Amino acid sequence: MNKLLQLSSIIILLISLGACQQTPTRNNSAKPFDAIYYGGDILTMEGDSPSYAESIGVKDGKIVFVGTKLDAEKYRGDNTLMNDLNGKTLVPGFVDGHCHFFAFGSQAISANLLAAPDGKCNTIDDILTELKTWYKKNGTDKTQGWIFGIGFDDAVLKEKRFPTKDDLDKVSKDLPIMVTHISGHFCSVNSKGLELLGINANTKQPDGGVIRRVKGSKEPNGVLEELAAIPHMMKLITPKTKELSDIYLDAGQKMAVSYGYTTANEGRAMGNHELMADYATRGKMYIDVNSWIDYSASQYMKSEWYGREYKNHYRIAGLKLTLDGSPQGRTAYRTIPYLLPPDGQKHGYKGYPAIPNDKDVEKIVDSAFANNWQLKVHCNGDAAADQLFRALNKSIAKYGNKDRRTILIHGQLIRMDQLDSLKKYDLVGSFFPMHTFYWGDWYKEIIGPEKAQQISPVQSALKKGIRVTTHTDAPVALPNLMMIMWTAVNRQSRSGAIIGADEKLSTYEALKSITCWSAEQFYEEAQKGTLTAGKLADMVVLDKNPLKINPMELKDIVVLETIKEGKRVFKK
Repeated sequence: MNKLLQLSSIIILLISLGACQQTPTRNNSAKPFDAIYYGGDILTMEGDSPSYAESIGVKDGKIVFVGTKLDAEKYRGDNTLMNDLNGKTLVPGFVDGHCHFFAFGSQAISANLLAAPDGKCNTIDDILTELKTWYKKNGTDKTQGWIFGIGFDDAVLKEKRFPTKDDLDKVSKDLPIMVTHISGHFCSVNSKGLELLGINANTKQPDGGVIRRVKGSKEPNGVLEELAAIPHMMKLITPKTKELSDIYLDAGQKMAVSYGYTTANEGRAMGNHELMADYATRGKMYIDVNSWIDYSASQYMKSEWYGREYKNHYRIAGLKLTLDGSPQGRTAYRTIPYLLPPDGQKHGYKGYPAIPNDKDVEKIVDSAFANNWQLKVHCNGDAAADQLFRALNKSIAKYGNKDRRTILIHGQLIRMDQLDSLKKYDLVGSFFPMHTFYWGDWYKEIIGPEKAQQISPVQSALKKGIRVTTHTDAPVALPNLMMIMWTAVNRQSRSGAIIGADEKLSTYEALKSITCWSAEQFYEEAQKGTLTAGKLADMVVLDKNPLKINPMELKDIVVLETIKEGKRVFKK
């Protein structure tokens, strides 16, 4: 009997010990976590191949633990939020390589003139109907007295042309109307709009821009290109009052977090910098926004907002230089002619530079290097890229090029041999693969089938050892980074054609290009881009794991939650 009792005691003791091993002990000497995430695919984005964690611990806005749920439980306190992912996927917060955050509000507030699938304007009549409907519902109080719409696309409109003043006059002859092209490089205005802008038959063509005319006359037809359009567009989308500015920035920020942004950037800031700085000062910014100051407003580079550290989620990151226009709009500056010139242009047309004089470009680049300002340069055409390389060559010879991370954005029509120059000058190539879907078929017509395969040569750049990122350029299209992933991985056009199969990214590479690689582009890799202990708790919950679904389904992934520094800023 005694032996039986001893044996029973031993068995009970062993069972008890086993139970203790299954139930984690609390670590009373350490502060408990604010939150623990578990129960789904936690994709850390560390390393060259996918790695997962079972659990993430968050404290004071930072990730403080990455490991097993069993170990995380040791730091569970009475107030620790236990966030069960229920099989969903947790990834680092999204960092767009290039966008125009300040204009997100305009996109959210104005008439949506995008074609399918993002809108329903596939004909000029559709545009007119949408403008009428929008005006009836909204009026013009939020658009400073104008009927305003964003995103028409002549490449997919049935008529294959821009709306003119005659078209827009059918909506109203009394109220001014402006509609902007999906590229952000053109606009069309009605007769009243031309009157208010002071544009008439006697108005001269500006350098770096074109006022299109009625055929056979000097009378403006309502279509404005580049520097004939952009200053007027910027003035209209820049609110004149703090109250209206807040409405725009509130709407834009809300849109950003709904797509998983934890870091956005204003890709070409001028006077709107002051509005964003004021908004941040008042504590209204809750995601990080870095601004790129247009070279024409370089005085802001001397302000307290310039630097690597955010103040109330806002900072000036560097200087922006724009060297040409839109490839789909055929204002990108090329060394060879477009096969199909735009209205009003003759055979042999190659687009044109935004800054015709190389000496002027050299001065701007030299200023950035002399002041050690990071430089972001818009180059779409190969001639524009050559112009940049000539300027870089001179500035690097004077100042060196150690870890400057100069960024070439877009690069749609650069030559494949120019990738060697990106490597030589240690440029970051921020590409825009969404062009493959929206304009891949159009490029076959305007630059030819062979050249069309080489737009956004992101995989070729990656193989050459060039640091790459991807971007939305929103509001060119919606700030949907899942669509960027889908296009980078599939490179499928509207018609279903594959545009540059050799330039496809893997799904993992595509996800890195909007997380850790983009964070590195902005010198923020120590704080963002991976789910790593010590970094900010910037995270996104997705309804599906991008790495475990058919790549053709990537664009259908839904952002369920966005978490910025441990705080939920969006929940679907």
